Amino acid sequence: MPASMTPGVAAPMHDDLVFLDETPRAPTRPSRPGWRILIVDDDADVHSTTTFALAGLEVQDRPLEFLHARSAHAARAVLAQEPDIAVILLDVVMEQPDAGLQLVRHIRETLAMKDVRIILRTGQPGYTPEMEAIRDLDINDYRTKSELTRTKLYTTVAAAVRCYQQLRALVIGRAGLERIVHAGTELMRLHGARDVARSVLRQAAALLGQEAAGVLCVREAGGLRVLGAAGSALELEGLTLDAHEEAMLLGAAARALAECQSEFSPTCMALYFPGKSGRDFCAAIPLSQPVSEGNGRLLHVFASVVAVGLDNVELVGRLNTAAFFDRLTGLPNRTRLVEELDAAVAQGKAPGGTLEATLTLVDLDHFAETNDALGHQFGDALLVTVAQRLQQQLDARLTVARISGDIFAVLGMAERNTPAAIQALFAAPFSIDGQDVQVSATLGLVRLHEHDGSGADALKDADIALKRAKSQQRSGHFYFSRSMGVEIRERVRLMHALRRGVGRGELFLAYQPQVDLATHRPFGAEALLRWRLEDGTMIPPDRFIPIAEYSGLIVEIGAWVLREACAELMRLRSAGHLAFTMSVNVSQAQFRHPHFVDVLRRALRESGAPPEYIELEITESMAMEEPQQLTEMLAQVKRTGVSIAIDDFGTGFSSLSHLQRLKVDRLKIDRAFVSEITGSARGSSIAEMVIQLGRNLGLSVIAEGVEDERQAQILHALGCPLAQGYLFSRPLSPQALLEWLGTQQLENAA
Repeated sequence: MPASMTPGVAAPMHDDLVFLDETPRAPTRPSRPGWRILIVDDDADVHSTTTFALAGLEVQDRPLEFLHARSAHAARAVLAQEPDIAVILLDVVMEQPDAGLQLVRHIRETLAMKDVRIILRTGQPGYTPEMEAIRDLDINDYRTKSELTRTKLYTTVAAAVRCYQQLRALVIGRAGLERIVHAGTELMRLHGARDVARSVLRQAAALLGQEAAGVLCVREAGGLRVLGAAGSALELEGLTLDAHEEAMLLGAAARALAECQSEFSPTCMALYFPGKSGRDFCAAIPLSQPVSEGNGRLLHVFASVVAVGLDNVELVGRLNTAAFFDRLTGLPNRTRLVEELDAAVAQGKAPGGTLEATLTLVDLDHFAETNDALGHQFGDALLVTVAQRLQQQLDARLTVARISGDIFAVLGMAERNTPAAIQALFAAPFSIDGQDVQVSATLGLVRLHEHDGSGADALKDADIALKRAKSQQRSGHFYFSRSMGVEIRERVRLMHALRRGVGRGELFLAYQPQVDLATHRPFGAEALLRWRLEDGTMIPPDRFIPIAEYSGLIVEIGAWVLREACAELMRLRSAGHLAFTMSVNVSQAQFRHPHFVDVLRRALRESGAPPEYIELEITESMAMEEPQQLTEMLAQVKRTGVSIAIDDFGTGFSSLSHLQRLKVDRLKIDRAFVSEITGSARGSSIAEMVIQLGRNLGLSVIAEGVEDERQAQILHALGCPLAQGYLFSRPLSPQALLEWLGTQQLENAA
């Protein structure tokens, strides 16, 4: 999960080890053969930083030797060839998100390496391995890389090495060792301090061959808190007591915790379990007989395993909180919400199941502005207050979550989870630090009984509805519909296909000739972008060009169109068509790109195309937006020598004074007016006005979409000099265009 969902609060996590000024003891005399440490990580810096941090240090008067693998696959090869590896420092996420855990499974199950100690490390604190993997695969430790200072890294490795040493050394008492391993696994199966504590007492008693008895406690303010108890001490469970109240057991525990070491007497033992999370534990157990030397060694190993187990239990609890709950508000986060959505969807799909639940996304209006104006601390306080009101005043059976900066989610039965119920909570202002703030919210909703897919899909659908609501009216709401989902998914599919198509060369240009109406002689052509899939299917421009603009691909595609059109113009000139103009459509996103003029100059320079025979077409709607900026851009374009035409003229509401300032060269009468010219006085009159306007402003005029002779005659009679359309030619391939021009030359010559 993100390090922080609080707007404006950055909490970046880096995939590296952090070493402070802590310095473990360096060796003072020559060392014996070293402990072999295998570092498995796909980050080279982690290898070098780890070896640097541990260089020259000893464990049990023996140095550390390092082996390296940059992937789980490479680690398998090392493990197959190198014996006696004591500890593996293993990255969780490598080639795949579960590569580390899969390697652990290979080590434990396939290679049957039970002694080697494994320490998982991750640079992603929100990533939580599966609980089953942590508990079942005998993972020694699990740490985020950023929390491992030099001393803590050394301590973790040293503890693992000692554990390895003891496991290797203790051949006698194999049954006891197996019981110890079972104890560690058993701890990971349990949830809750009491169950864990009781299990530790049972396992310790089993190692000693006696009935379970005693207490497991932790030091807290006011005394020792008994987390779990057994036998005659069971009545102490859950109490916080002074050590003097139970002299033998609690006194032994207090001394072990104070001295940070286990204590053995003929009648009582206190096993000390150091905790890496800041809390140490101790099990005080009455003895039926003194502890033998062999059992003493087993108990020390047992204490090491239990210490790791207890620490992991607390670690898993903290990771669960970090992974599934929002740190600022304490509400469930996106990950937890998706789990609940999955459960809700599964319940509705079960045989006989009925699901009348709704998911609502609640987006605070203008929160960013409030955050910027009043500060992030104020914004955080507002988020907490909104969370409290949603949680306290909505039906208690509804789930409230915070899934991103200022977006909350409400999940539950449809009749309780309604826009009216949620919007009512925003009627009253929110009091923040004595200041009343009026906040509104926009809602996106999805009815789960109308939804097909997973919980994550339902969340996406609700987000689609929220975006639609925000685009229509702030402080309103919108329900997701199946048609919206189909439309969005089709657009996404087409966008990915277009991206692949650009790389595969599926886009090409077709050229539609433009003619002089008086002589029917061709004088130019318009370059038209086309897309043909590998199977030959043609995708209409009105489907893929908006997607190209939305995705930003239009800038790359537009640059290619310019280069290709200029190159085609030069091929036509080399064939003898010197007085021929090439028109190229330019999209708004492409035209407003800061490097557009540079792209245009480069296309002209590299192709050698004369700029006076290149015409750029922009739409009338583009021409009317931000007139000052457009005027400056057009001035730069005009300085290259190319001409400018306004496409689809007549469909917008152009300001004539603005049109004069733009200094364009040509107007194109929209095909809608051309198609109406033979049967509608309105169509004819608009075409005539455009023609007259062009004449008055000294602009050339061309009509597009001319499909029959009658339209051509009327346009010519109205004074329109130029035209293009199916009457003259459909869009042609480069070779077909060359052949068509040759035919036209012959006909005009005849």
